[in-house]
Amino acid sequence: MIEPLRSDFNARFTPGKYAELKRLMDQRTNSHIDFRLCETPCFFAPELLQSIVTAGAELTHQILGNPAYLAASLDAIPAVYRVPNDDAHPHFMTVDFGLVRDASGKLVPKLVELQAFPSLFGYQPVFSQAYIDTYQLDPALQFRFSGLSDDGYWSILRDTIVGHHAPENVVLAEIDPESQKTLPDFRVYEQRLGVRTVNVAHLVKQGRQLLYRDPSGKLVPIQRIFNRVIVDELVRKKMKLPFDYRDDLDVEWAGHPNWYFRISKFSIPYLDHAAVPPAIFLSDWYAGRSHNLPEDRSQWILKPLYSFAGKGILFAPTQADLDGVPFAHRNDYLLQQRVHFEHVIQTPEGPTQPEIRILYAWPDGGRLTAMTSLIRMGRGLMMGVDHNRDKTWVGGSAGLYLQGNHPLVT
Repeated sequence: MIEPLRSDFNARFTPGKYAELKRLMDQRTNSHIDFRLCETPCFFAPELLQSIVTAGAELTHQILGNPAYLAASLDAIPAVYRVPNDDAHPHFMTVDFGLVRDASGKLVPKLVELQAFPSLFGYQPVFSQAYIDTYQLDPALQFRFSGLSDDGYWSILRDTIVGHHAPENVVLAEIDPESQKTLPDFRVYEQRLGVRTVNVAHLVKQGRQLLYRDPSGKLVPIQRIFNRVIVDELVRKKMKLPFDYRDDLDVEWAGHPNWYFRISKFSIPYLDHAAVPPAIFLSDWYAGRSHNLPEDRSQWILKPLYSFAGKGILFAPTQADLDGVPFAHRNDYLLQQRVHFEHVIQTPEGPTQPEIRILYAWPDGGRLTAMTSLIRMGRGLMMGVDHNRDKTWVGGSAGLYLQGNHPLVT
């Protein structure tokens, strides 16, 4: 979007440099990137990014400052997954926005969704730097926020993930991590923080303690869990864990599993902000509650509350689609106004639409801090990389900007 950076990149692009980008990412993450990397980064005006960073922080604080919402969100956690000893705030926030034009033609952010769950905090700065290195871009281009250097970025993540513990007593817990597409992200935490990635199904419970086996087979006590387990996947795979989420365990969480439910699509109907499109729970819609959805149902989206990567989303749901949701599960679905995002990134394959995710970390005793952005580029209905496999100049990307006199802050 920033000229001449955009047109200059397109003119100098070569397939050979793109191949080098993919090779470099495999090398720097000590893994293989099993999802599509976009050929190009995005070049954003800092003023636009600042408006998006600010909106995400405002939405987060609005939710946490609403006692009625916090009580409702606690009740919304399925009893079988309600973990004791909640933290006062989430350790991670990811807020996704698309771009629309307001009445004056200015680009402004519109919320897609928000989630108090860690995204690719480790992978994304490596990817952003790889774009700069591979394509020999202006070294003044930035991708971190809040005036953070590389050391400052990782200092905040160390405080958030490891805390005051020794790294060998902190694990990144995931379901079969070696098979996850996010494995490159895990490898970066291992390199930078010294934590070990473990299969949550292989943990050992002894009394109130959880342990993992190191490569020699020795049991090592776990004092803090960097939680990457998505409950939706646990349910889908019918997995039985060696512990119960309801157990009062002698372990800290980064972030606490309850926040996966408490700040999510479930939050959207409670938000009052210019960046939030109208939304209502399906159960409330059937109950005849008031809403601001358009009369034209082709402009509606039906979303399950607790799923990732676009699973279960229906565009323009019919009455039969809505009636097909069992009565007992209608409170687990959201009806939302579809927002038509602008295709503002000019590429050799035509204009492309960016979805901009802002990544925030919130260490114990610290403050909500904007860390970096993650961009997904697409030209179809869905923005996830799985939905754009047959296209080019789409996929995972990075947001770069030239910093002015003031760093982007929350």
